[in-house]
Amino acid sequence: MNDSIRTMIWGQFGAAVDALENAIKLCPEEHWGDETPAMHFWYIAYHTIFWLDYYLSDSLDDFQPPEPYTMSEMDPEGKMPPRVYTPDELLAYLDHGRKKARRVIFDLADESFERVINFRKADLSFPELVLYTMRHIQHHSAQLNLLLRQRIDSAPGWTFRATDL
Repeated sequence: MNDSIRTMIWGQFGAAVDALENAIKLCPEEHWGDETPAMHFWYIAYHTIFWLDYYLSDSLDDFQPPEPYTMSEMDPEGKMPPRVYTPDELLAYLDHGRKKARRVIFDLADESFERVINFRKADLSFPELVLYTMRHIQHHSAQLNLLLRQRIDSAPGWTFRATDL
């Protein structure tokens, strides 16, 4: 895979990460943890960042998120994290995920297409898992933007390309 393709992929993947960051930064404190747990702004952001970190890990079996985050996302009963994470904490975790994603994308080699991940009863090549992860980020960024529109009648604008090309 040549560098121009890697740059193109990062440009769009990074834009998805930027969109999530923009939504987190726009959420007012009074809406950070309100509503039912399924609609907690902070939790949707955390869920998205956790899976970004997980999916792009070298080994899914040995994955451990950085402290203070836990493996609660893997709980089969849907256990919530032990506390509400602050916007600054989630922005720091998102920065960790952004760096990991950028490294993974720029390290993609033709051989990575041969690395198969058994993922939710489907076999995906590792590059396909990268694209799946980007779609997951976009999905939840749009969900957060909708919550912002409903709660404060504002949302971040469209992110065309990653800011850190």
